[in-house]
Amino acid sequence: MFLDSHDYFSQYLMSCISNGYAFHRGQAYISEGKKRVNLELSTPLELMGRSTEFQRIVEVLAEDGDLLIAGVPGSGRRTLVRRAALAVGAIILEIDCIRATDGERFVQLMAEAIAQNFDAVKIQDWVASSGKEFFRFQIEENSSIPTSKLILMRSLNAKQLWQAFELLLELPQILAESQNQRVVIILQSFPHIRSWDRHSLWEATFRREINQQTHVNYVLIATIAETTHYSQETNYPLETIQLAPLARDVVAVWAREILQTVGLTFDSRSKAMQLFLDAVQGHIGDAVAIIRRLQALRRPDGLITEQEVQQAIEELLKDLSITFESLLMLLPGNQVHLLECLATDPTEKPQSREYIQKHGLSRGGSLQGALTGLQHKGLIYGAEQRYQMALPLLALWLRQRLG
Repeated sequence: MFLDSHDYFSQYLMSCISNGYAFHRGQAYISEGKKRVNLELSTPLELMGRSTEFQRIVEVLAEDGDLLIAGVPGSGRRTLVRRAALAVGAIILEIDCIRATDGERFVQLMAEAIAQNFDAVKIQDWVASSGKEFFRFQIEENSSIPTSKLILMRSLNAKQLWQAFELLLELPQILAESQNQRVVIILQSFPHIRSWDRHSLWEATFRREINQQTHVNYVLIATIAETTHYSQETNYPLETIQLAPLARDVVAVWAREILQTVGLTFDSRSKAMQLFLDAVQGHIGDAVAIIRRLQALRRPDGLITEQEVQQAIEELLKDLSITFESLLMLLPGNQVHLLECLATDPTEKPQSREYIQKHGLSRGGSLQGALTGLQHKGLIYGAEQRYQMALPLLALWLRQRLG
């Protein structure tokens, strides 16, 4: 399945943004092309440069709509959705579909998410009145804080499992109505379920049921390549929001504010900021990873010079080398070759005759298949972003490896 390799490297990027960012009050100005934009620094820093997308997500959730958030790992997809869900006062259920290896596991993950976020008494009542044939309710008191679990019965046949799935789909709406709250179900890497949902029966049923529920939104989080699939969907259309790389000016303001909160600043007499921006290429996950390294390399005067930025990058690439090597081993040879070409020789036209001849690429379907495959894995952007490498640190590592 094409998303298997995605899981291998996405965890380190997601960990970069898992802790959120600081708040800072004040104002700054950034430029977008020829336009000057008043940037409110009282906005949570992770929303800098994403205010338009954030506002639209809030509007869609408030209007009982459903969404596809498309972007590369580390672009802030989950952060935006979580913030938007909190803004509309919703209860958040998160399911990592990478962990859903089959239908039974998908049902269990959904049951766990529900049990972790709703009142235990109400879930217990639901099991007793409606779900006791397929689920059991359990409270564990091993820790200082008792935890409730909604557990799928074992040894269910295919028919019973499907009945349990349909029954469970109704539960978030029931609980949301009882608490007069909205529920947002966030499905990370949702396309992964197609590795076992061969005929899209589970996917279609899920989307149909949630579409009919008035208190429940669902948000699919996937790579940019997934926008093609859903743009062709007519039965249950999703509004799609794509997260492109952030503008350099936005990242510069964001980095200064983040560093200021810990008493650090880029040395204006050096090219430290430029080196940092060149390395991260608008990717917020990689930016945070480098900033964390810079904190560990703190100088007594709090200044960050080119030397510290270069050292932080080199140390980070060294730590990530095993992950990146393993990632390449999971890719077909033609995708590895193309990825190396795009890292060392970026181009807006990888299909051009000159580029193909220069790098010994295969013509026709093989090249297009490699481009599509790398987009599906979230490793490169499409034509709208000039086939840019989606993970700048991976691009840097490849250039060093091949240089």
